[in-house]
Amino acid sequence: MSAISRILCASLLLTSCHLQAGGLSLNEALDLLHKQNLEIKTADLDRESAENDVDIARGYHFGSLDFTQTFSRSNDAGNVFGFKLSSREATFGDFSANEFVANQMAGAPDLYTKPPEHLNYPGYHNYYQSKLTYMLPLFTGGKLSAYSDIAEKMEKIKQLDAAQVKTEKSYELRKSYYDMALLQNSINHLNVILGNISTLERTTQMMIQEGYAKKVDLLEVQSKKANVERSLTEMEANKKLLYHYIGFLLNQNVTEIELPRNDYPVSAIDESNVLTNNIDLQKASEGLGVRESMVDLAYAPFMPQVGAFAEASSADDTLFGDFGDHKAYTVGAKLTWNLFNGGVDKNSLEKAQIERLKTKTQVELAKKGIALQYDKIRTEIESLDAQVKSLEKELELADQIYRNYEGRYHEHLASMSDVIIKQSQQIEKVLNLQMVKNQRNERIFALEKLSNGVK
Repeated sequence: MSAISRILCASLLLTSCHLQAGGLSLNEALDLLHKQNLEIKTADLDRESAENDVDIARGYHFGSLDFTQTFSRSNDAGNVFGFKLSSREATFGDFSANEFVANQMAGAPDLYTKPPEHLNYPGYHNYYQSKLTYMLPLFTGGKLSAYSDIAEKMEKIKQLDAAQVKTEKSYELRKSYYDMALLQNSINHLNVILGNISTLERTTQMMIQEGYAKKVDLLEVQSKKANVERSLTEMEANKKLLYHYIGFLLNQNVTEIELPRNDYPVSAIDESNVLTNNIDLQKASEGLGVRESMVDLAYAPFMPQVGAFAEASSADDTLFGDFGDHKAYTVGAKLTWNLFNGGVDKNSLEKAQIERLKTKTQVELAKKGIALQYDKIRTEIESLDAQVKSLEKELELADQIYRNYEGRYHEHLASMSDVIIKQSQQIEKVLNLQMVKNQRNERIFALEKLSNGVK
């Protein structure tokens, strides 16, 4: 090889590498997908929301601390006397002691029965109370623990939902890349066929000039050429649609991708892999855990509820007036125990137990359903593999037959119609092979999706 030839080859190799590096690779696209896809972002936000639900459920174990500031103004006898007593400002005068003494000195006969005017008809009184109250559940029959368990399992389900969305979108992106590779492969085949037709068209024109072919032969060739060009136009339009869809998945504009080296992926996923990693089965298992916790929750009403509280307050007829002198404290505990409610709790418990049993049955059914789905997909893949091998041999034969008939036409041993028929069969094999490969790849990716993308 000459020096100039080596330089040209090196230049072409570098150009090829540059063009290949310019497109978005599948791995790069998957990274972008997980960062930018809007459905994945939404699923992640749902997961974060579920994390907050767990914190909320756990927070109830620590009770609640409330501050209450009350302002009242009243001339109601009970309220006014209570206000003064609460703020530690009550005097004997509030009991109308002065009226009692005056009646006693006057020798009034109704000394003990005459209504005290000052006590029954007080003037308006302002009341400000500042109160700090802490309430703590000591025993709830397992209710709070059950709520926490349910929240944690729901958080796990939301995590699985988010993982499922990522798997689904990854499946769609991978399939789009391999669809593009198949489409490009078919375009390449049709371009070769189009080149052959163009050569045949020129040959036919020359043969017409020499009187060895008819004009109808040329029209047949041109008709077939237009047919192939129309197919190529449709495929190019499908490429544009695929680019639009890939851009939609990645939430950005995509104009060029790096095609997979092989348009025919393989998968060695076994049934145990699917049953271990399938998200629907994991969600069903977590759902069964939720039902278990709901049974625990249904037991809680049969148990006593015990709570404790502590309260500190101060009151005055002005805001924060004499706060230290008027402060008061209260501590206590409370037990409540429902002894009868018409059998509602009993029936609720039985319903929870039935739902748990139903969910357990559904989990077993889901396992069998996933196993059946795995067997179905595997069988379909094996069938499609056989079809691909057969069609590849048929395409190879169709190519050979076309070339044979083209040569026979030049030797006037076959008609142009025979050549066109053989070429139509060649094109049909190309399109059928693309369709079957596409179906087979879709089944491969469906199997990967069934195992949550674990290969």
